[in-house]
Amino acid sequence: MAHHISFDAPFVAPARFDDPAAAVERVASIYESGVAHLRSALQRYVAGDDVARHVRACYPFVRVRTDTVARADSRLSYGFVAGPGMYETTLTRPDLFGDYYREQFRLLLQNHQIELEIGTSSQPIPVHFSLAEQEHLEGHLEPGRRQLLRDRFDLPDLAAMDDGIANGTYEPRPGEPHPLALFTAPRVDYSLHRLRHYTGTRPEHFQNFVLFTNYQFYIDEFIELGHEYMADGSGAHDYVAFVEPGNVVTRRAGLPPEPGDELGAEPPRLPQMPAYHLVRGDHAGITMVNIGVGPANAKTITDHIAVLRPHAWIMLGHCAGLRNSQQLGDYVLAHGYVREDHVLDEDLPLWVPIPPLAEIQLALAGAVADVTQCSGYELKRLMRTGTVASTDNRNWELLPSHGMASSPERRFSQSRAIALDMESATIAANGFRFRVPYGTLLCVSDKPLHGEIKLPGMADRFYRERVDQHLRIGIRAIERLREEGIDRLHSRKLRSFAEVAFQ
Repeated sequence: MAHHISFDAPFVAPARFDDPAAAVERVASIYESGVAHLRSALQRYVAGDDVARHVRACYPFVRVRTDTVARADSRLSYGFVAGPGMYETTLTRPDLFGDYYREQFRLLLQNHQIELEIGTSSQPIPVHFSLAEQEHLEGHLEPGRRQLLRDRFDLPDLAAMDDGIANGTYEPRPGEPHPLALFTAPRVDYSLHRLRHYTGTRPEHFQNFVLFTNYQFYIDEFIELGHEYMADGSGAHDYVAFVEPGNVVTRRAGLPPEPGDELGAEPPRLPQMPAYHLVRGDHAGITMVNIGVGPANAKTITDHIAVLRPHAWIMLGHCAGLRNSQQLGDYVLAHGYVREDHVLDEDLPLWVPIPPLAEIQLALAGAVADVTQCSGYELKRLMRTGTVASTDNRNWELLPSHGMASSPERRFSQSRAIALDMESATIAANGFRFRVPYGTLLCVSDKPLHGEIKLPGMADRFYRERVDQHLRIGIRAIERLREEGIDRLHSRKLRSFAEVAFQ
């Protein structure tokens, strides 16, 4: 016998809070109630129960109002609104973002001496975003009922997921609140689902410091290092687990497994951009992602990792050295970028400069010195600072280089570029766009302009000698950033005139 399904999740009217913990508890209550309502309705719908009309639940929201530009003095570049008015954002996954929300709420309360309003928004939760990790209930539907799903439940609406806020193009209509955060709840949920697809790991495993690479050799070294750390039960480091694609979790020796570890399984094939995580209890560990080759991949993965609000991301990879004085194996610390990758031209115009961030630059330079034990002239000989050009043409070497006004060789000379790759400018530009501190340390693997191309024997020797050292430099840079504290890391260089309050 079919049963009728209740249609709308309970609406919670806005309530005022001056305690960040209590505010997060209310957010969690609204969200969990809405998600439970959708899951229950979908389970019954899949079982054949009757749905006479649309079933809906909506995200929680937070709102602040202020009538003055005055605020507490703060060294931070975030945690306050731009001026008088009403500001609002929808929220999702308090189980994942609870600590983050608590800190943003605390700063707003501290800086403005106002109350937070928490309630149910009018933004529907797409039913797909309500499913638990292992749930795929709609896959069991008959074709007719699958087609009817769109009429009975809210599905993802791409119109609610654009990046107008981050791009600086969003303009609220008269009477609408200004945004409090770069991303709305549907945009965050969309990226969380994409991260699972592209990286083969759950968003919960991602750490606040991210390394990107364009070569599997670095991942091989990271895996070896991760297992080495897990086998060391001495407590010499703070990493408690190592997670690989398929959510395969290895706990540090002496630590018991945690609920859910048993669900991990090595995938039959690696995902497009596999991620590996050296986990710390405070999420200040290291995630490493093999983004593969090309700026499209670099944009895709950073579009999605950005919603996790990491403290920094750094590119470690190989590049073509453009100067005759460079040697294979030399390091390049990028302090500027020539953007010929094209994937962000519409979102971030080419006239926008991508500045170097002092905190990241100093950490990378110091890490090179720490790991190589070089200083002075020897350090300068090993590592050169300069402009990196990124292109979307994998075969740029085949373009005409002589007698052409726009030849690559001439452009590289005019820009003073010292190295070229396909991903670094994209990662830096998306870091700038999404207010995520960024940096680039590359290693010269060939010099095509000077007749030194990669040959198998040369490549093998180069990889053996440099990849392990390069990776350890990246890890040491993150350790330096962690030691110095994140308060200094989120630079005002990344914040606009009328910036959102959330970091």
